[in-house]
Amino acid sequence: MKKVVKFGGSSLASSDQFKKVGQIIRSDESRRFVVPSAPGKRFSSDTKVTDMLYNCYGAAIREKKFTEQLKEIQARYQEIIDGLNLDLSLEEDFQMIRHNFGKKIGREYAASRGEYLNGKIMAAYLGFDFVDAAEVIRFDAEGNFLAGETNDLLSARLSKLEHAVVPGFYGAKEDGTIVTFSRGGSDITGSLVALAVGADLYENWTDVSGFLITDPRIVNNPKAIESITYRELRELSYMGASVLHEDAIFPVRKAGIPINIRNTNAPEDKGTLIVESTCRQPKYTITGIAGTDGFVSVTVEKAMMNSEVGFCRKVLEVFEENDISIEHMPSGIDTMTIFVHQDGFEEKEQKVIAGIHKAVDPDHIEMESNLALIAVVGRGMRATRGTAGRIFSALAHANINVKMIDQGSSELNIIIGVRHEDFKNAIRALYDIFVVTQL
Repeated sequence: MKKVVKFGGSSLASSDQFKKVGQIIRSDESRRFVVPSAPGKRFSSDTKVTDMLYNCYGAAIREKKFTEQLKEIQARYQEIIDGLNLDLSLEEDFQMIRHNFGKKIGREYAASRGEYLNGKIMAAYLGFDFVDAAEVIRFDAEGNFLAGETNDLLSARLSKLEHAVVPGFYGAKEDGTIVTFSRGGSDITGSLVALAVGADLYENWTDVSGFLITDPRIVNNPKAIESITYRELRELSYMGASVLHEDAIFPVRKAGIPINIRNTNAPEDKGTLIVESTCRQPKYTITGIAGTDGFVSVTVEKAMMNSEVGFCRKVLEVFEENDISIEHMPSGIDTMTIFVHQDGFEEKEQKVIAGIHKAVDPDHIEMESNLALIAVVGRGMRATRGTAGRIFSALAHANINVKMIDQGSSELNIIIGVRHEDFKNAIRALYDIFVVTQL
């Protein structure tokens, strides 16, 4: 078996955390390829190394002295090296960074040095080969990622190595100019390495034991999700759940490689397994609950609108002309309601209303602001009768008025609209009915 393991910044913030990571890797000989992030916060008021690098480079750009700031960054790494008792010096690396900062070589170069340096420490600590991501992850002259060329370079290099460390977050253009990924950078690198080596599993280690069924800031100590499909993940991510960025999932999804989200501080926990599909029945009817607020509903009413060909298209064209994205659109015989983000709609609302009047001559238009949308997602809903009824029952018991309900044709999700002030209580009520009552 062959595994690629990625460790986030909180997992590598100190020498003690490095030691935990080392134990995890050495406990399973199939963990052959490692993708590290830059050191994160050691404590709540600490600063991430990447932010320290941004600030240091910002001083260089403003023609201010930055040497002392760079020394602080070097001290962070030296603290890790000393704690691991490594015979390793980063002095030449920091001389090069100082030189390049002075030349104002680029903000992305500055940010990438956090992963680069941590990768060198990780390779020395494990006794693995170090592979600079700038040599194997390729971007074109405009900074666009080149998937095919990257896979060829990575595959060719890593096929010759038994074990390797590839720092996350960055790559380079053909001329060596450093380019960073915009979001979830190290997660993306881990996924690309997993694809290149044909891994059986991509383990993504962080500071939580997998994805939680719902937001722990709303529900106290929610249960973890044991397994989730990519489709379920997309639904929850779309509604605001904090999950892996889609760019980090696509390479391994395409190759059918599962992702396992694990906890560095609790390695005995199984975490969450992300898969293309599974015959495993979920523990609960639902897989997850996610939601976000800040929506407006625009209800257009006109008698016999269902017999008017092109009515819906004409209404939606008004939103398109004003560059407003539609979130959901439940409808009735004589009404249609459009849900949009409030912050992007408010300044254009009168233009939209005037446009709708001109386009379809409605009998009435009504708007309601400060709404929230909540998604109840789960493959288990397909085989379970009465899911919508249980949703209504739970919300009614909590004295919450449902403004909208919309079920996808895949039977994978149900979207509920509620008032902003009912948002958190609605999530708690749904969690109770689908999880707490099934314990």
